[in-house]
Amino acid sequence: MPRPSPLSSLRHGALRAAAFLALWLVLHGGGAGAMTVGVLTALAAARLSLALLPSGPGRIAWGRLAGLVARFPGQSLRAGIEVARLALAPASRLRPGLVACPARLPAGTARDVFHAYLSLQPGTLPVGMRDARTVLIHALDLDRPVTREVAAAEAGLARIREPRADG
Repeated sequence: MPRPSPLSSLRHGALRAAAFLALWLVLHGGGAGAMTVGVLTALAAARLSLALLPSGPGRIAWGRLAGLVARFPGQSLRAGIEVARLALAPASRLRPGLVACPARLPAGTARDVFHAYLSLQPGTLPVGMRDARTVLIHALDLDRPVTREVAAAEAGLARIREPRADG
């Protein structure tokens, strides 16, 4: 993956610092003393965020991200109700176990974010990698289409990042 130019890194750092400062202002207000600490904290947070999550070869599709965030509570609620229904049924039909699912996202931050996202969904929990291209999912019910659901969730998360138009 090519390294971003110094100007691009500066722009990303400035945007992140502005976002962190806005968050600081929302949480702490804008008094004179708070602003000094807020600016220093925002700069440190931006620097750390660039070290932990470097700007990549693409940009976030904010509309797609908003759609994913908006759908998440409903999906999570439906899955939680389904898990509760299965777990509390008089003759429980749950068949827990591990499912090997293809990992299409690249190793690193993208895959880690996906695993965190998936772990928030009731009934599925990424527990490790069988190999570099296969994630092991603990599922509460092996009769559910776990592989298809995981692939759909992964594809939805992958669509958030879109390639840069400027190359």
